Amino acid sequence: MPQISINELTIHYNENHHTGRCVVLLHGWGQSKEMMEPIEQQLNHDFRVINLDLPGFGASDLPFKPWGVYEYTAFLKEFLDAINVDDPILIAHSFGARLAIIFASRHTTRKLVLTGAAGIKPKRSMGYHLRVRTYKMAKVVFMIPGLNKHQESMRRFFGSSDYRAISGVMRQSFVKIVNEDLTPLLSQITCPTLLIWGEKDDATPLWMGKLMEKKIPDAGLVIFEDDDHYAYWNQMARFNKICGVFLNDDKEGMQ
Repeated sequence: MPQISINELTIHYNENHHTGRCVVLLHGWGQSKEMMEPIEQQLNHDFRVINLDLPGFGASDLPFKPWGVYEYTAFLKEFLDAINVDDPILIAHSFGARLAIIFASRHTTRKLVLTGAAGIKPKRSMGYHLRVRTYKMAKVVFMIPGLNKHQESMRRFFGSSDYRAISGVMRQSFVKIVNEDLTPLLSQITCPTLLIWGEKDDATPLWMGKLMEKKIPDAGLVIFEDDDHYAYWNQMARFNKICGVFLNDDKEGMQ
């Protein structure tokens, strides 16, 4: 498996060394390039495919300090420059789509495929706001000497499942990342964009996909009925077929 050093971080990735246009695969939070390998295998015959473990995931090194989504996107640009990739096609799931959105709003991008894309600030219920208020009060209480040893247990109790599953620099990164609202960038994406969404996605609800379709100038939305945040994985053959049609004009010999 190839690896490269970017700013002293060792990054592991797959590459097929095809001579065609480059497709870059960006996995979701808590995942790795393994989740994108069925897409990689499907595209290997017609494209140069780069499938990487983002810093802090899979076999790649942890960032030295907490990164927000803009730091991750800056890393992506440096990584692609280092392996001589420009004007890429980006296929991204969930957290990876945050990077793709920022990248495409700032750098020349051939096409985007976003599935279960994160990046839009969620609508919060009254229960959520009550939980946040309670958490803030609990933080003060648990700073009292004798109780401060229970601070980590308190954070785990109030945190999301993603938050509870991580620690250290990645937990701090997660907090920075989920609080970034990328909605203002959507109108700055000029490349053709394919959105693929699970109808019953509860992590990035369908209304987010519909808003992205509305805000991105050249976007189309495909809905996988009765499916969830991992609709692309659950219906991989269908996902690959739709992507194949969308990318047909970009295959070697068709450009």
